Amino acid sequence: MMKVPQKKISGTFRSMTGAEVLARIRGDISTWKKQGLPVMEYLQQAIPGAPYLPPTPP
Repeated sequence: MMKVPQKKISGTFRSMTGAEVLARIRGDISTWKKQGLPVMEYLQQAIPGAPYLPPTPP
């Protein structure tokens, strides 16, 4: 049986979950920048699972 070579396709995700995670991170960073918040500080809080949550309006 002949082997079919597999080609690596760069710029794609292995799963839908990976794409969703990246979209969420990019969205959060974009929002923090627009609000003038410290991006690195909030990103460091989000990584261990304690993301910044804006205050709820009254």
